[in-house]
Amino acid sequence: MSTVYDVTLALLGAAILLTTLRLVRGPTPFDRIMALDVLSVLLVSGIAVRATARDEPASATILVVIALLGFVGSVSAAGLAAERADRA
Repeated sequence: MSTVYDVTLALLGAAILLTTLRLVRGPTPFDRIMALDVLSVLLVSGIAVRATARDEPASATILVVIALLGFVGSVSAAGLAAERADRA
């Protein structure tokens, strides 16, 4: 079963690298906001896979906190970007 976890973490790592590339090179602020949102989801997924592989139920609190921070940050950033777009 550890092979499945290793492959999953490798694919998540590749997705994180590609998302970071979009975050840096995103042509619009909305692309960067979406990249941050996807990055937080990938981070939560990676922590969940690692916690499952190592049988650590204590990581659930960390997962909830990161998921909430990612959601609140994405909504806040999208609201600010939309407000800025309305001014232009």
